[in-house]
Amino acid sequence: MNQKITEQEAIRREALNQLLELGIDPYPSDTYEVNATAKMIHDQFPGDNSLFQDVQLAGRIMSRRIMGSASFAELQDDSGRIQLYFNRDEICPDGDKTMYNTVFKRLVDIGDIIGVKGFVFTTRMGETTVHVKQFTILCKSLRPLPIVKEKEGKVYDAFTDPEQRYRQRYLDLIVNPDVKEVFRLRARLIQSMREFLLARDYLEVETPVLQPIYGGAAAKPFKTYHNKLDTTLYLRIANELYLKRLIVGGYDGVFEFAKDFRNEGMSRFHNPEFTQMELYVAYKDYIWMMELVEEMTEKIVKDLHGTTRVTVGEHQINFERPWKRYTMYEAIEHFTGTDISSMDEAAMLQYARSMGVQADNTMGRGKLIDELFGEQCEPHLIQPTFITDYPIEMSPLAKKHRSKPGLVERFEAICNGKEICNAFSELNDPVDQRMRFEEQLELGRRGDPEAMVLDEDFLRAIETGMPPTAGLGVGIDRLAMILTNKPSIQDVLFFPQMRPEQKHRQKPDEDTI
Repeated sequence: MNQKITEQEAIRREALNQLLELGIDPYPSDTYEVNATAKMIHDQFPGDNSLFQDVQLAGRIMSRRIMGSASFAELQDDSGRIQLYFNRDEICPDGDKTMYNTVFKRLVDIGDIIGVKGFVFTTRMGETTVHVKQFTILCKSLRPLPIVKEKEGKVYDAFTDPEQRYRQRYLDLIVNPDVKEVFRLRARLIQSMREFLLARDYLEVETPVLQPIYGGAAAKPFKTYHNKLDTTLYLRIANELYLKRLIVGGYDGVFEFAKDFRNEGMSRFHNPEFTQMELYVAYKDYIWMMELVEEMTEKIVKDLHGTTRVTVGEHQINFERPWKRYTMYEAIEHFTGTDISSMDEAAMLQYARSMGVQADNTMGRGKLIDELFGEQCEPHLIQPTFITDYPIEMSPLAKKHRSKPGLVERFEAICNGKEICNAFSELNDPVDQRMRFEEQLELGRRGDPEAMVLDEDFLRAIETGMPPTAGLGVGIDRLAMILTNKPSIQDVLFFPQMRPEQKHRQKPDEDTI
């Protein structure tokens, strides 16, 4: 099938052919060494001019101004942008004007990647500029960039449509370079968290993504099939049960940055593929883990922003310790005015419906409480807040509360109206754990697609003996949204999941400014 190309793409392909006819390889194989970046030059020039008398850098052309025998261009590398100055007589000192008149003026386009050699100076307008003595085409671009254009003071054709940006993240990173900083902050978030955990001698591990039995959370899995083993496998919804096996095996502290997958709806807070950090520490409980979460998060925020305060939308959020704490029942009573602690499942169903919760008979008491809390309480919790002591029906993997019958030792941290982490005093009583799994199986038979399944090997592991353990799961994507002030999870994922692309004819972009 022939590839359909636009007029602008056809012009670029013709330029490619002309470069080849001139003996210029538009995709050379040689290493191109650089000794400077745009940011380095802007930061250090003219402090020490001797550093910049023979610079060599590479990047993408983002604009050009052709002015006869002299021209300006803007080059963008990983660190930023810098102006380039081209003089025909210096580019072509031997009198052959081909490299300037033909190659640079006619065959080089916005979006092409080039390498330049020269020296740095300041123009009469005060702009730091590289005076180019030699340039090399490193990659010919065959598609025009969606460059922002202006006419009569108005900006148009900006690459701002979210769907286009998420589908073509490579273009988003090129023409909206501020997006790069979001992902640098995300990477620094993970690095800071990893440093915090490694400093405490916890072991970073890897556990299976393909699992014969999915578990560790209430969620619907993705299912696949292994031909050689002739068995169904599932993409993990959590790595909890494998990490607990390692605690059984004798490690005192293990953690993993894990890609998890849940076959559920998508929203600005949910992506089918997401990242969690899960941590399990032996001989600790959920109260100890709350203090660790406060300390770790405060450290991460300071590492990223130099302060515990960050702006998120219209709110300023302060991560300084200590954080406010409510029990689950206290939070619901605080925000609804009703004490639900003594309601049975039938009363809970009726009350949830009266509060506008979309509830049905397949939902057990725990899920009804979870939905009620999510709709009536979570949106009001802007500052980081711990919600503790959940009803036992909500938490099949958490230990029964030491002093409050019917509850478990669990907390979630809520910030900016959404959960950012979940933690338990882990259930290590194998008899109780089996009963909880069997209750989940009954919910599954009633039609709950997110009910947990029974994992006999995990039960066998904790029957061997698991020490008292505190467990934690942190939603890296949710935390990144807050710390980069982004309203959608798609903004902090390089390549979020999207619906199949609707093919349509696009208007060709011009590539001049």
